[in-house]
Amino acid sequence: MNNKIGMRIPPYFGKEGIEYTAKWANENGIKILDLPSLDESVKKILANYQIDIGSIDGKGCVGNTDLLSEDEGKRWNAVLSLKEQFEQVSALGGKVIFMCLVPENSLIPKKRSLEIWKETFPEVVGLAEKNNLFLALEGWPGPAPAYPTLGTTPEVLRYMFGEVPSKHFGVNYDPSHLVRLGIDYLRFLDEFGEKILYCHGKDTALLKEEQYDLGHLPGVFDSKYDFSEGAWRYTIPGHGEVDWRKVAVRLDALGYKGPISIELEDHHYWGSLSSEQEGIKRAKDFLQSVFHNKKSGGIADVKH
Repeated sequence: MNNKIGMRIPPYFGKEGIEYTAKWANENGIKILDLPSLDESVKKILANYQIDIGSIDGKGCVGNTDLLSEDEGKRWNAVLSLKEQFEQVSALGGKVIFMCLVPENSLIPKKRSLEIWKETFPEVVGLAEKNNLFLALEGWPGPAPAYPTLGTTPEVLRYMFGEVPSKHFGVNYDPSHLVRLGIDYLRFLDEFGEKILYCHGKDTALLKEEQYDLGHLPGVFDSKYDFSEGAWRYTIPGHGEVDWRKVAVRLDALGYKGPISIELEDHHYWGSLSSEQEGIKRAKDFLQSVFHNKKSGGIADVKH
C-alpha cells in the first residue's frame, strides 16, 4: 500500500489561491490536489511545486445539475459544456472527473430523475471514453428532505451501472456517506470494488446521545455541529467510525493505486485558514500511517 495523500481545496485555502495552496501542499506532504477546474496556468503551477493533478469537478455537475433538468434544451447544453471541458482536461493530462448528480428540482421522484439521466448520461460516458477520462460519482445524499442525489445507494448504483456499463464510469469511494446512511462501507468495496475510480479521506462520527434524541431523522432544531444533521457529523479520518486499516487492505487487494484525497468537512477544523491547515495535516498524518505513503500511487496509476 503506497497510495499518495491528496486533498480537495477547502474554502479558506481557495481564497488564498492555487499557487499558495500548491506551495503549502508541497511543504506539508500533500502530493495531489483536486481541482474545481483545470487550465494551462493551473497545470503549470502544480508542476512547479511537484503536485499531481487529482480529480477535476465536472462542469455544472457538482450540486444541482442541468444534466437532470426536465428541460431538454438545458440537458443538451450541459452535455455540450462537458464535451468542451473533457477535451480540455484530457489535453492537459487530467484523468478523473468528479460528479455529484443532484437534480435541478430536488423534489422530483428519483425514478423520474433516473429516466432523465438515461437520456443524457450515455452520451456523457461516451465523451469520457473518447477522451480517456473516468467519471467518479460522489455519494453525498444531497439536501433534506428528499436526499435526491443519484448514485448514493447500492440499489441505485446497481441500476446505473447496469444501464451504462463502462470502465469509464464508476464511483468516488467516500465511506463517510455510507456510514451516515447505515450502509456497510466494507461490503460496498466487495460489491463495487472494480468501480472505485477515486477515494476520499473523510469519516463520520455517530453521536450516541443525539441518536437517542433523533433516531435516523434530521434534527428539528439547529445542530450544534457543522457538517451534521444531528445524530452524526463528518470528521477527519481517524476521528470517526471507519476502520481505515481494513479499507486500506481491501483497496490494496482490489489493485487501487490512486490517491486518498482528504475532503475536509469537520466542525473542529473549520472557519479559518489555520483551522483548515491543522485539519489537513492531522488527516494527512493519520492516512499516511495507514496507507504507507511511499513512492508511487499517482492518479495515472488508478486501476480501471
